Amino acid sequence: MKAVEFKARMKNRMIEVPKNISAVLSEDMELRVIVLLEEIEKQEDNGFRQLSKDQFLAGYSDSDSIYDSY
Repeated sequence: MKAVEFKARMKNRMIEVPKNISAVLSEDMELRVIVLLEEIEKQEDNGFRQLSKDQFLAGYSDSDSIYDSY
């Protein structure tokens, strides 16, 4: 199997294959499509995660540490 990589944007819920790649594809060719999404963490998201972690750990006491080994 041969791998081809390209970047694309979704348009009308479809991904357009570049012309130079689609030119070598036939209608009945079996393809394996893998979609990788860029992870963009916003500063606000990081703040929310930290706040959630802090709030969760605020309810944690030293007596709860007996469960840490499970």
